[in-house]
Amino acid sequence: MENIAMKGIWSLLPIALALLLAFKTKEAVFSLLVGCTVGVILAGFDPASGLSKLFQHALGNGDFIWVMMIEIAIGVMIAFYLKAGVIGAFADLASQKIRTRRAASGTGWVLGVLIFFSDYFSPLFSGPIARPLTDRFHVSREMLAYELDSGSAPVCTLIPISAWAVYIAGLLKGYGPIADADQGMSAFVASIPYNIYGWIAVLLCGLLAFQVLPNFGPMRKAETRARVEGKVVRDGATPLTGAEMEDIFPPKDKRANLFVHLFVPVLLVIGIAVGTFVFLHSTKTLEAFFVAVMYQAVALSLTGYFKNVKDAMDTAYKGIKAVLPAILILALAYCINDISKALGAQKFIIEASRSWMTPALLPLVTFLTGALISFFTGTSWGTYAILTPFVLPMAFGFSGGALNPLVLGTIGAVVSGGCFGDHCSPVSDTTVLSSFGAGCDHMDHVTTQVPYALAAGALACGGYLVIGLFMA
Repeated sequence: MENIAMKGIWSLLPIALALLLAFKTKEAVFSLLVGCTVGVILAGFDPASGLSKLFQHALGNGDFIWVMMIEIAIGVMIAFYLKAGVIGAFADLASQKIRTRRAASGTGWVLGVLIFFSDYFSPLFSGPIARPLTDRFHVSREMLAYELDSGSAPVCTLIPISAWAVYIAGLLKGYGPIADADQGMSAFVASIPYNIYGWIAVLLCGLLAFQVLPNFGPMRKAETRARVEGKVVRDGATPLTGAEMEDIFPPKDKRANLFVHLFVPVLLVIGIAVGTFVFLHSTKTLEAFFVAVMYQAVALSLTGYFKNVKDAMDTAYKGIKAVLPAILILALAYCINDISKALGAQKFIIEASRSWMTPALLPLVTFLTGALISFFTGTSWGTYAILTPFVLPMAFGFSGGALNPLVLGTIGAVVSGGCFGDHCSPVSDTTVLSSFGAGCDHMDHVTTQVPYALAAGALACGGYLVIGLFMA
């Protein structure tokens, strides 16, 4: 959507209305459609032609197609796992070591932290693996989704070996003494201790997952329901995964082989993703999934799990159908992000915060601005691209061109602010993927996670205020 006049504060109306309706009705698709419709009307189009143009512009690009294909590949991968019977077998094996609800609850968090290289792969892989175990010990799907979400974007912002690190390092190039991408990576690594929200979000989730800290807010109600009533999802909820997965069963005469059918596909994904990052400086995540799925298809065929080609294709189709609810919400999230950007929402938030900028307040205002942009748009990388050129020149101006703690704190605030929205916005892709991975109602996941994200955000605000006051 191009050549649309900036709408000032009205640019926030589509996403604000969508969020309000989503929290009120618990119907994410309806709420996002209403937001998109209001957005195209504000842009000067009639609803029919406006939505048509919006869908073509927002979805007819490589970014959305890439994410959609990853979801489809994951859907097929999980379907093949079910056909091989390895998810249930892994849960049975894990239950021999994990015998308490506390340990089962922490499984999703541990998997998220260990699978740190991709915010897309982490929830989509960890969720289906952990879900049978958490269901067995009556851990709510809301808690599992929160663990998966906290193990994706927040963890990726703290690890130098990730596509996130390369992307952020590239954005830092050309500011102050940062002359190239290598120096940008060094600056990013030095700013990791200042990524306050990322640290708090990950640690807080771990303490809650292992029940060191008591739950509060809607999550407390969800966990009480699961523990007392045995209901891992609430009555009337719509888990963000299709029922097709429940119709996939392994052959009765076959015994699950965890190494061949579970661990080798995972090692392929991790090996290709990490290997391409190290040697090509570009993480080939989608290609890694394609290789793993092709391996599964051959392995299951050779070991007799598929009766014939039709059986294999029926299994794959069921996996694809199961991810369609997540793809639909993700598509609408891309659309409302696109129309909000066209209306000038991001520029309005930046202009509104410009007058607050002082050396003492720079890290705090940077974090708050990034948090608002990322929450209303659901994109962390887009937030980084918008905010970095705005705040980095200011930071280096205040520091006299030196890469001092104020500058590193500002970089950390940019990363933290973008992570906040990616972590908890209803229109964030990783939030959607975490709901899908956990088999949780999307708005139930958002509603239970937001109080924890706000608590971490409040603590981060205090930290950035201290950095600004004592390091400016």
